[in-house]
Amino acid sequence: MKHFFFTLISALGLAGIAAADPIEGVWQTEVDEGSYALVTIAPCGGAYCGTISKTFNASGEYQSPNLGKQIVRNMVPQDGTEYRGQVWRPSNDKVYLGKIALSGNQMALRGCVAGGLICARQNWVKIR
Repeated sequence: MKHFFFTLISALGLAGIAAADPIEGVWQTEVDEGSYALVTIAPCGGAYCGTISKTFNASGEYQSPNLGKQIVRNMVPQDGTEYRGQVWRPSNDKVYLGKIALSGNQMALRGCVAGGLICARQNWVKIR
């Protein structure tokens, strides 16, 4: 009986891991105004959100006042590789329409204004 429950629990655990969305994980941002961050993306309600988990500058890791803040907000899957929601840019404290396109361990993240006519882009790399 113990063997049955262990097998059942193991199978359920592996099924949960296999079902993780490709956007979930830790992503490294591009350098923006001399700093970059690691952002942890996880489910938040029916969407995905990304929280700044570590920050770095030319001297190495540092304690930014942005640690723990949500930079990717309410990203809703559009299909298997595209998401739409909001993006917060810490350097100017503005929130933009956000678009994400995934390709393997690469993310093209765009923050847009004017209904998506004017966008800035960053490319992030998934590190785990």
